[in-house]
Amino acid sequence: DIILTNNGFRCINLGIKQPLANILAAVQEHGADAVGMSGLLVKSTVVMRENLEEMTRETLKVPVILGGAALTRAYVEDDCAKAYGSGQVAYARDAFDGLGLMNKVVAGTFDAEMAERKPATKRKHRTLDHATGAAPIRPIDVEEVRLNRAELQKGVSVPEPPFWGPRVIEHVPVKALLPYLNDNMLYQFHWGYKKNGKKLDEFLNWARKDLRPILVDLVRESEEEKIFAPQAVYGYFKAAGEGNDLVLFDEDGTREVCRFALPRQAKAGGVCIADFVRDIGDEERDVIGLQVVTVGQHASEVAREWFAEDRYQDYVRLHGLGVELAEAMAEYVHTTIRAELGFAHQDARQMHDLLKQGYRGSRYSFGYPACPNLADQVPMLDLLQASRIGIELSDEWQLHPEQSTSAIVLHHPQARYFNV
Repeated sequence: DIILTNNGFRCINLGIKQPLANILAAVQEHGADAVGMSGLLVKSTVVMRENLEEMTRETLKVPVILGGAALTRAYVEDDCAKAYGSGQVAYARDAFDGLGLMNKVVAGTFDAEMAERKPATKRKHRTLDHATGAAPIRPIDVEEVRLNRAELQKGVSVPEPPFWGPRVIEHVPVKALLPYLNDNMLYQFHWGYKKNGKKLDEFLNWARKDLRPILVDLVRESEEEKIFAPQAVYGYFKAAGEGNDLVLFDEDGTREVCRFALPRQAKAGGVCIADFVRDIGDEERDVIGLQVVTVGQHASEVAREWFAEDRYQDYVRLHGLGVELAEAMAEYVHTTIRAELGFAHQDARQMHDLLKQGYRGSRYSFGYPACPNLADQVPMLDLLQASRIGIELSDEWQLHPEQSTSAIVLHHPQARYFNV
């Protein structure tokens, strides 16, 4: 918005988490020459592709420019382009790339630019998930799945949680989250500082001297003004796997209270989240954690105020800090879960290793390949009673406040991130 406006373009900024109906109405009302969408989280890219499919049904033919930290050029210019009937979809690495693309739209050379880019994107890559589009679905052999699950459970005991059901964490000081903050993501992807040829260690050493003081000042201001309100609801639930379904039960382990249908890797021997809990036919139920965290709505409101006051650099920094604090809060709660289940002593000693899954088990956020269905957050939030900390879902199943995340937490030692 800032870069384009300063270069003579008129931008209609609809804000975050806009339903497609609002986007289409704005295109018609203002006669837009192009549509831009940005996504910081993988779950946003799911909505982007769904939007493009609906725009095709509405016979919209304006160029679409997509960007944001969650996207890659290959995903945009192959998967997303296929979802949009006109194929006029381009990836913008940053705001200046977007400016260059808009100049081509005005000059009438956008289509030629896309034709030149396409050969470069014909590379080997994976689609986001079969639930939203294209990965072949391998029919499951229920008996094979049951046997594989039994093999995975050998030697793995079920930990005893300190309580069943949900519990609220009313407040966590921002300073308590700083050890879990991903500095590299904050500085490079949110604040826009590039390595410029430096090695990562060199860049981070420079950032500690030049950027860390800025971060410390912003944290101090945010605490004084109470900009962030980190809260969470998390809890423990009895669980079992049935085929590709993760089934949750009441405290007695007899009554089903929720069921998540999850994707399985298409390859032979491919895994599914449901493989990492005990089979529904076993005598003993397993345990999983559910969590939802937020840094509150006020942070987004203050960021918008700063933007309206032309405090663009402050806006970018505050917004980026909010996104990474939400991720840090997720790490904080996950660490709490591991401690309460009795295996936090297995965590990596260095924080940068911890942030690379240097711990037992795994955390799977909705909208990512292993559990792509955002609608599954509906029963999850009901189970957690997440409204107690002000978390709601939009019509497109996006979490509100914006800087919030949700996840399934598994304790199994072999549970790791995987693509589908």
